[in-house]
Amino acid sequence: MSPHRADLVRRTLAAATEAAERAGRSVEVRTADGRDVGEGEPGAYERVLVDAPCTGLGALRRRPEARWRREPADLATLGPLQRSLLGSALDAVAPGGIVAYATCSPHLSETTFVVRDVLKRRPDVTLEDARPLFTDAAGDPLPRLGPGPTVQLWPHLDGTDGMFLALLRRA
Repeated sequence: MSPHRADLVRRTLAAATEAAERAGRSVEVRTADGRDVGEGEPGAYERVLVDAPCTGLGALRRRPEARWRREPADLATLGPLQRSLLGSALDAVAPGGIVAYATCSPHLSETTFVVRDVLKRRPDVTLEDARPLFTDAAGDPLPRLGPGPTVQLWPHLDGTDGMFLALLRRA
């Protein structure tokens, strides 16, 4: 993760970090190659967020010029990297731990297919339902989250960037 992206993630997680610290837990945002964390620190974490590098096609409503910086060949490069990051994160969580895999892409090659491929290779991993995490201010479930267990948000339906989330639990 780049230092700039790490700063954005830190700011986004500020409230969660404070709550975790009050509960005696810590939140760490790292600037490092995530492909190495599973081998270097196996089973060391309860939760890991993989904010996967992606084409960013889900953010076109805010950055329409991004469509001219991407080519179909980018998917061939990003897919193996995304799978490697997710696999390493799964190695880094302890049994019972959760990995949140997130992208700002709606492309199946960066979302569902990555998760599916990793699950095929990892019988020690199950897919959890991410939909309960998405509630309104009153705590009620958001409509239109689909059949689950993953969540894909859409600009034209949800008023957000196109974003994907999958929760994977290591057995």
